[in-house]
Amino acid sequence: MELTKNFVKAKRPCADGYRWFVRNRQGGSDYQHLLDALVDDGRVDDACWLLTQFGPTDAVLAVDSIDADAVVFAGSLVVRGSIDVGTTLRAGGRIQAGGGIRAGRAIVAGDSLAAAGGIHSGGVLEAGGDIKATWGIDVQDAITGGANLKAGWDVLCGGKIALAGSAVAGQDLIGQAAIHCGKSIRAGGVIDARHTVRAGHGIECGASIRCGMHLEAGWGIKALEAIVAECAIKAGEGLQAGDEIRAGVGYGVYAGLDVRVDAWPASAKVLAVRKPDGLVSGWWEEPAMC
Repeated sequence: MELTKNFVKAKRPCADGYRWFVRNRQGGSDYQHLLDALVDDGRVDDACWLLTQFGPTDAVLAVDSIDADAVVFAGSLVVRGSIDVGTTLRAGGRIQAGGGIRAGRAIVAGDSLAAAGGIHSGGVLEAGGDIKATWGIDVQDAITGGANLKAGWDVLCGGKIALAGSAVAGQDLIGQAAIHCGKSIRAGGVIDARHTVRAGHGIECGASIRCGMHLEAGWGIKALEAIVAECAIKAGEGLQAGDEIRAGVGYGVYAGLDVRVDAWPASAKVLAVRKPDGLVSGWWEEPAMC
């Protein structure tokens, strides 16, 4: 793709960026050539802006490994080994690595993102498609995905987790802000967030669920240990905990919000070691006396 002066100017770039383009286009106005030149000149943010404006290409770069300060590629990256980038790793298409993926500032894929090892970002992690790591995922800022996230080990996030699909962690799923998923949330260990945890489908974990605000699921919520929220607990179907179910002071516990009242005994059961305080809806049965 050749980028002409008028074509670039129509996107209303900043004055400094446009002057750079005019000065450097003599070396070639091929799309990827300009992205590479911007990165080489330390103008990584401008390269990302250019990619945002003109979008991805069908090009595929296949290499053994990547070790660089920054990478901005318009197509897809297929790496047989690991990827280690000092600042920004961005591709217009997919990013696929046979080892781990690490970037000091940001990892952004226009399509799917997959690593046979772990994924670490010192800033954000974004993907237009699925995010998959055979090992764990550790991100200092937000995780944003247009589909599903799956990690074999922990998922640790210093910001918000927002996914159009599901989140699956083989071990713990921990977020320092909210966790919002359009489908389900599942973890082999704990689910812990300092803000709201919300799933369009169900929530399930192999330990405890704890959140700093509201806990909400369109289907049911199940934990092998406790279910604890600082605000309300709301489930479209049932609630099940191996320990207590506890909402915040002054807040209620709601089950069966999307179920007919006459179907509560089958589809909106509330199971815990004791009846939750503030249980507003759902079917609770006192344990039978021996």
